[in-house]
Amino acid sequence: NFGMIPVAEGFHAALRKITRRTGTVLIIDETHTISSGPGGYTVLHGLEPDILVAGKAIAGGIPAGIFGVSREIAERLWKIVPMVNPRVRQSAHLGIGGTLAGNALTVATMRAVLEEVLTPANFEIMIENATRLAEAAWGIIRTNELPWHVTQVGARAEIMFMPNPPLSGADIIAGRRGDLETLLHAFYMNEGILVTPFHTMFLMCPATSAADVDRHTDVFARFVDLVRGAGVV
Repeated sequence: NFGMIPVAEGFHAALRKITRRTGTVLIIDETHTISSGPGGYTVLHGLEPDILVAGKAIAGGIPAGIFGVSREIAERLWKIVPMVNPRVRQSAHLGIGGTLAGNALTVATMRAVLEEVLTPANFEIMIENATRLAEAAWGIIRTNELPWHVTQVGARAEIMFMPNPPLSGADIIAGRRGDLETLLHAFYMNEGILVTPFHTMFLMCPATSAADVDRHTDVFARFVDLVRGAGVV
């Protein structure tokens, strides 16, 4: 929960090269980065993980999880656990199961989200609004010459009170302004806006409108005027 840490150029290519050379399984978790668009960050950037996982985002927030594996990993797994014939009761199985695994509510919700929410058409709207918010926030920051920045990953955008994008969680711990974050969140709440409580991140949904984004821009601009006028920044 450190917020968004942009990937350095060439990082993923180097990571994939190293993991292949050492025989290390590369797992990519798309629970948050699925906001990148259809297929998530993996498809957008042409990544080649051995295993891909995603969580509650694909079920509208209801506890859920999925995983997929490459053909090579699947073949390795089947050598450990024999293939199961669904017509024959067997004790051997592959994966993680439990009382609630594959329950009707979760499966129905996942299907609804994948068919009706995380569609190419909706992603186009969500990413457009995230870009609108990010560009407007950047404009306010640059106009006021503030040492802050904005990061965007598809339908997700974040305002961070640091001059440069962090390279690690340690950078955020060392440089984040918790006082400004708390003040901004209180200001937002007084204006009827609720944001992720431990950082200033915005995730668009299909119902988010350009008017909603513009309202945020107005509130953020007034916040900047307030802190500048009070000599906080």
